[in-house]
Amino acid sequence: MRVQRLWLELNPSAKAAWQTLLRQSGLVPDAQVDYVVGIYEQEYLIATGSTYQNIIKLVAVADTAQHQNLLATITTALWERLTSTGYEQAYVYTKPCTATYFQALGFKNIATTAHVALLERGYPDLAAYQEKLRQKKQPSHQAGAVVMNANPFTNGHRYLVQTALKSCDVVYVLVVSEDRSTFDTATRLAMVQQGLADESRVVVLPTDHYLVANTTFPSYFLKDQADLAVAAEQARLDAQLFLTRIAPVLAIKQRFVGEEPNSPVTALYNQQMAATFAGRLQLTVLPRLRVDSRVVSATTVRQAIRAGDWPRVRALVPPTTEQIIRSVYHDK
Repeated sequence: MRVQRLWLELNPSAKAAWQTLLRQSGLVPDAQVDYVVGIYEQEYLIATGSTYQNIIKLVAVADTAQHQNLLATITTALWERLTSTGYEQAYVYTKPCTATYFQALGFKNIATTAHVALLERGYPDLAAYQEKLRQKKQPSHQAGAVVMNANPFTNGHRYLVQTALKSCDVVYVLVVSEDRSTFDTATRLAMVQQGLADESRVVVLPTDHYLVANTTFPSYFLKDQADLAVAAEQARLDAQLFLTRIAPVLAIKQRFVGEEPNSPVTALYNQQMAATFAGRLQLTVLPRLRVDSRVVSATTVRQAIRAGDWPRVRALVPPTTEQIIRSVYHDK
C-alpha cells in the first residue's frame, strides 16, 4: 500500500476513482477541497480524505479494506498536513456511524444530523466559544436571536432586529465571522455594533467557527454555485448546532429571519431551520423591509456602491454604515 497526494485537476483518472469511492461510501463528491490524499493497493484507490482550509472531509475507505486501520492513516496524514501549515484546530465531516472512530483519534463531536456528524480537535474549541457567550449573557424572560452576515449592515437588518425587540426583552445579534465577504469580519462587526448602538437590549456577538461558517455551512458563501443537496445537509447541521449548543447557553427561545425571495441557498436555510427547530425553538420569518417597493438587501447596496450611486446607498443603510463604507472605499 502507498499513501500519496491526489492532484484531481491534473489527473482525470485519479479524480474518477476518487469520485467513485466517495459515492460507493455514500458521500457526495464536493469540489470545495484544497488537498486530497489517497491510499492505493496496487493500482486501486482504497481510501481517501481531503481538507478545505482546516476542515477534514470526504474521508472514505473501500468496503474491501474496512478491516485495515486506514481511517487512522488518512486522518493522521491530513492532521499532519494541517499542523505543518500552521493550523491548531481541525474539524471533520463524517457519517454518524463513523464518528466514534474519529473520537478515538482525539476529535470531539459537536453536532450531528441523520446523515452528517461534525467533530473538532484543537483549541480554541466549542467549549471556549460557549464560555465567551456565557460571559455576555443577559438576564431575560424571552431572549431572541438574529444571525446575519451584514455585508454590509442595512436598514433591513436594523428593521429585523427592531422587530425582534418587540417580542423579546433581549436580542442577541450574531455576526458571521467568516472572512468570505466583500467587507471583512472586523468591518462588518463594526457596522452592526454602530448601527445598533442605540438599542440597549441588543448584544452583538461574533459567530467564530460555529454558525454560517466554513466549518458548518460552506455552501452559504457559494450562493448560486452551491449544490443544493449539499447545502441542505450543511444547513441542517448548522441549525442543529445552533439549537443544541448555542441557544441553550444564552437561553434563546426564538430566532428571527427575513423571508428570502432571491437566494435559493438562504431560502433553503430558512426551511431547514424550521424543520430542525420544530417544537423546540420558535422560528419567526418576517417580511423583508421594502423601499420604493423593492426589497432592501445587502446585494442591492453592493450594486449601488459599485455604480457609485451614493443617494441609493444612503436610502438603504443607516448613517453609521454609510460612513464606514465611505471610509473603506475612500470616497471623496
